[in-house]
Amino acid sequence: MVPSPQLASRERGYGVDIQPYTTTETLAVGRPWLMSMLGIEANVTVTLDLTAFDQNLHWTEASAYQPERKLKSGIPLGKNTTSGLYEPYAAVTNEVQTVTITGGPTGGTFTLTYSGQTTAAIAYNATAAAVQTALEALSNVNPGDMTVTGNAGGPYTVTFGGQYLGDNVAQMTATGSFTGGSSPAVAVATTTAGGTATASDGTQTFRGFLFTEVSFAPGATKVAAPLMVHGQIDVAKLPVAFDPADAPAGSNTQFVYKV
Repeated sequence: MVPSPQLASRERGYGVDIQPYTTTETLAVGRPWLMSMLGIEANVTVTLDLTAFDQNLHWTEASAYQPERKLKSGIPLGKNTTSGLYEPYAAVTNEVQTVTITGGPTGGTFTLTYSGQTTAAIAYNATAAAVQTALEALSNVNPGDMTVTGNAGGPYTVTFGGQYLGDNVAQMTATGSFTGGSSPAVAVATTTAGGTATASDGTQTFRGFLFTEVSFAPGATKVAAPLMVHGQIDVAKLPVAFDPADAPAGSNTQFVYKV
């Protein structure tokens, strides 16, 4: 008996239907810094010291659409060995400068100059986001290098990160061209000099990232939260500037970073 050509081809591996294998990986909303779900089971529950976290940088205020205050996911954390509570990781200190407009102007603009580069004119009552956009337009500033917070019209708090993470950078200068008010002016002051952290309470050792957004009520001082201790991270999308190369000996290294 001679096998049919169809049967012979099947025996040789021809004509066999091969179904394509596909997989879909969906990252949870609110965790844009997470590159892969791999490792998310490696979480532990810790207690955060809410008094150590700063508004805007680490958490956002309650609103009509957000009934409670909310910590941002992805914050790098360290453990205070005295209290046993977790706080923002503090291996390095980021430079913080404050831009203040005085005299109550009713119109006009101002500019900021950083390391020889000057912004376009910024409205006297600009939002913090508008000031940040103006700074990021400079040739020596990349997105993420400066984070600006504060109310429209200031004072504005400028926190340096990105390529300036942990650096003691030059202080910006400001020039105003205002109208109205009483002798209006604009000035810049350095409130925190950047550099190697002086912390010795344990928070200088990196332990992991805050895995999810965490809500808490005004007046609360502590909250339980999941600490992510293993995974794949897009450093550029973290809410706080972080450089894996700065993590000292003893830090958690169970991460793969996209930098």
